[in-house]
Amino acid sequence: MGETRSPVLRRRELGAKLRGLRTEAGMTVEQVAENLLCSPSKVSRLETGHRSASARDIRDLCDLYRVDPAQREHLTELARETKAQAWWQPYDLPYATYVGLEAEAICISDYEPGVFPGLLQTPDYARVIHEQAMPKLSSDVIEQRIEVRVVRQAALTREEPAPPKLDAIIDEAVLHRPVGGPKVMSAQISRVIEACELPNVTVRVLPFAVGAHPALDSTFILLKFEESVPGVVYVEGLVGHLFLERASDVQRYHQVFERLRTASLNEQKSRDLMSSRRAMYEKT
Repeated sequence: MGETRSPVLRRRELGAKLRGLRTEAGMTVEQVAENLLCSPSKVSRLETGHRSASARDIRDLCDLYRVDPAQREHLTELARETKAQAWWQPYDLPYATYVGLEAEAICISDYEPGVFPGLLQTPDYARVIHEQAMPKLSSDVIEQRIEVRVVRQAALTREEPAPPKLDAIIDEAVLHRPVGGPKVMSAQISRVIEACELPNVTVRVLPFAVGAHPALDSTFILLKFEESVPGVVYVEGLVGHLFLERASDVQRYHQVFERLRTASLNEQKSRDLMSSRRAMYEKT
């Protein structure tokens, strides 16, 4: 299930390489489009990974950029991998692009002001959240979403390739909101504390005492990949989801995340606070 390389990330990797080749050739998007007899928007979408490249696209671009045989073969293979069937595609997820990116991220920086990070949620906690979705989800869809979440979570403990580093910051409010009731919350907090024992998982709590901070009205996830693929910011809300890919946007969110990290409790104090809240739920 997890052996297929993410076609979503392959598109981004291929797009970054095509953009690099165009830049090296000293050509604009419009000039490339004119040579290929296509629209500039197609070239842009190929370079941002929002469109898969056909074998003909790769052939024409390699001819235009005078790419050597070895690199031509590599680009052709990348284009072939963009059309592979990934394990999550049969589920028809509205956030399939995110799952595809997350699958090959080497570092995930997650700020959550309202709920525990998806990669650390128990099935019961996740089920309650999905049951409150609007428009309402069927029970079958909810169970499918939970199944997908469990598969995604397995990445944190895999051996090959190396698991991603999860650096999560949760607002203290997450510990006080009784999602599903005391029993569900107690088990959920136990799950997070247990996950913190993993060498690649860190969870910090942003305390109420901090007051105002740069992300009061935001929830976001920063995804970092191998050097050949640029990072991305994923922002989700009621109006949908948004991917920010410009280097300036990614850098700004990195700075905000670092500010939040500095303001948060350290790992030990965060675990102590979580343990305290769990004890309160267990007494209820």
